[in-house]
Amino acid sequence: MTIRLSAIAGTIGMLAIPHAGFAEGITGRVPDASRVVSIGDSITEIVYALGEEGRLVGRDSTSTYPESANKLPDVGYMRALSPEGVLSINPTAIIAVEGSGPKETIEVLKKASVPFVFVPENYTAASVAEKIRIVGRALGADRKAETLAKKVESDLAAAQNETSNIKARKRVLFILSAQGGKIMASGTRTAANGIIELAGAENAITEFRGYKPLTDESIITAKPDVILVMDRGGDHSAANTELLANKAIAATPAGQAKNIVRMGGQYLLGFGPRTAQAAHDLAKAFYGNEVSQ
Repeated sequence: MTIRLSAIAGTIGMLAIPHAGFAEGITGRVPDASRVVSIGDSITEIVYALGEEGRLVGRDSTSTYPESANKLPDVGYMRALSPEGVLSINPTAIIAVEGSGPKETIEVLKKASVPFVFVPENYTAASVAEKIRIVGRALGADRKAETLAKKVESDLAAAQNETSNIKARKRVLFILSAQGGKIMASGTRTAANGIIELAGAENAITEFRGYKPLTDESIITAKPDVILVMDRGGDHSAANTELLANKAIAATPAGQAKNIVRMGGQYLLGFGPRTAQAAHDLAKAFYGNEVSQ
């Protein structure tokens, strides 16, 4: 069984383990939020959800939702920013998800006196509302942010409650890539791990943090009931036939049942305003009619 959930294709930028920002960011409202650059897909999505997109003059390459965001100048990949690309659009402030960089670029931008707000990334239900409040505070849109944050908190609680009565939790193996037959999978402290838990399932891999290649033995030992992959193209894409051709995957309960779930990367792993709906859709894909409505 293959389940495909349509959404915007994601990027690896939302996948990395959260780590401290390369520079100390300011807290509270930025002095001038008239020309903002947003770094990180969830940050851009939050700005739009707050109705403050008129302040945006640029965004990073992972920020492809909503569609209108693509009309903004692209300052580059969130972890490979160049100071020239950012400064060329004369921003008055930068709101960046934690881990943006590299360090050298951040230091150059600091010297250019561009205020920064670094937003923590913890991949939990609580962290989504926290991100919304931080972005709203930076933009001086506190009331809008509080309204949105409370709605997201309520929606996430409802999504989690939908699977509260499920006894047999699915074991899920999230595969980032399968290039050359090598399976790169998610451990703990990742967006993949976070959304699997929000959907009422268990990560089949808990022996390490982040994303690492798996041996055939570890895949078989993990005994996943479901294989979860991002629905995307490019070098990291892996067709179902390619995944099932892997002898280790084929030997698992998920492989034997051909139980592969696909979902657009940004929707699945963004941990922004749409995360509650993503968790609901993923739970439905895992459990079907067992999910309470």
